[in-house]
Amino acid sequence: MWRDRDFRRLWVGQTVSQLGEHTTLVVLPLCAVLTLDAGAGELGVLRAVGQAPILLLSLLAGAWVDRWRTRTVMVLADVGRALALGAVAVAGLLGALGLPALLVAGFAVGALSVFFDVAYQSSLVRLVERDQLVRGNSALEGSRSAAQIAGPALGGALVSLLSAPIAAVSGALLFALSCLSIRRIRRGESLPEATQRRSRRHPKPTRGLPSRLPDFTRRRSQRHSESMRDLSQRLSDFTRRERSQRLQEPTQECSQPHPEPRQELSQRPPEPTQEPPRRPPRVWRRIGEGLGFVVGDPSLRAVCLASAAFQFSLAATMTVYLLFLPRELHLSGTEVGLALAATGPGALLGSLLAARLPGRFGHGVVLVSAAALGDGAFLFVPVLHGSSAGTVLALVAVSLVFGTFGQLVNVTVMGVRQALTPDGMQGRAAATITFVGMGLTPLGSLLGGFLADEWGLRLSLAVTAAGMLLSPLLMSLSPLARLGRTLPDRRLLVD
Repeated sequence: MWRDRDFRRLWVGQTVSQLGEHTTLVVLPLCAVLTLDAGAGELGVLRAVGQAPILLLSLLAGAWVDRWRTRTVMVLADVGRALALGAVAVAGLLGALGLPALLVAGFAVGALSVFFDVAYQSSLVRLVERDQLVRGNSALEGSRSAAQIAGPALGGALVSLLSAPIAAVSGALLFALSCLSIRRIRRGESLPEATQRRSRRHPKPTRGLPSRLPDFTRRRSQRHSESMRDLSQRLSDFTRRERSQRLQEPTQECSQPHPEPRQELSQRPPEPTQEPPRRPPRVWRRIGEGLGFVVGDPSLRAVCLASAAFQFSLAATMTVYLLFLPRELHLSGTEVGLALAATGPGALLGSLLAARLPGRFGHGVVLVSAAALGDGAFLFVPVLHGSSAGTVLALVAVSLVFGTFGQLVNVTVMGVRQALTPDGMQGRAAATITFVGMGLTPLGSLLGGFLADEWGLRLSLAVTAAGMLLSPLLMSLSPLARLGRTLPDRRLLVD
């Protein structure tokens, strides 16, 4: 797998892109809190706007990515995110940066990240063999873990040393480097069969015409050709009907001394035609197919429910957490970045464990136990006080535990989903699970900001952290808990 240049280019591009994304996840909220002095409600709105594209675009992204070339999608997403963060830096230099500008940039980065994430997961399936999916996912998720190590620390350090808007330039540069790496993927990627059939049914109207012909001339020529073909078809149908009528009624026609004049073609009443049943647009049919496939599989359905519970609670928890560290514990921007960056080494360890533990203890046991240990780590944060070195070390330990077991769950779930999904459904299945699993994150962020204003930071953090334990509870009651050491290949599990 590592000998494949295209896989290495995908891995490098995805790693750098994840580094830029995790840098941005720290820079934009800290920019709002430290530079614009945003409150809990404003921070909740900012995070909700950045997460809203997951709810709005995930299903459409899955349907479209299945019909597009994944390399093109990833390149365009990187370019768009680099431009959005560059605009934040320019606005900061000009003194025009405000919360509306951060909201626009956050929404743009979130929307393009949805397309990038769906595309790179689908691209992996097309680059490696199915028996190498777990190794490929471990490599990609391991790179994401490495990005989690450097991204928050880099973002926090840049915000502390420079101004937060200028720190956004680092994310823009990283997205540009990711674009350069992914563009170098050379393996030909054929369009899906459905898109090829559509291209054959609807060829380009300018085929056969000179390329330098003006547009209006080509349109006139096309309309003239279509009208002539329509007239020829109508005359042919009229002649056929007349001949059939003469053959069926020869005597009646001869017995009439004065036959009635025949009606002209334009005077004949139109023949009744049966309208074909209306079908939903193609993209919505494809979305419905993805939803039906995921909902019809008990294991994938359980993944959606558990992911929704986890992401909703995590969004609320992180909104309060980002305010709790600087305002309740009085940590600096660098210390906040260090506490967040500690998730990265744990996630790297979790990616390594994901290549061994599911095959040894079973996928179900690993999923339930790892989710319970990782999600329960945040319950220790509300009991911390002060900004001493011991407090910082405790936050680092919590992040290590959360990163290790959370990443173990992520890699295992991704392998389960890919093993149970046919190639032609990979994008839609990934987008459906993303939509259901993360579609509630904007509401979670808003809830976290509301609870922080009403109940205070410490109590709100305890409540939202306890809600994260609902995810392992749902998995323990589903067919996921009974998954063994091996996974079926493209087959639906039945309860």
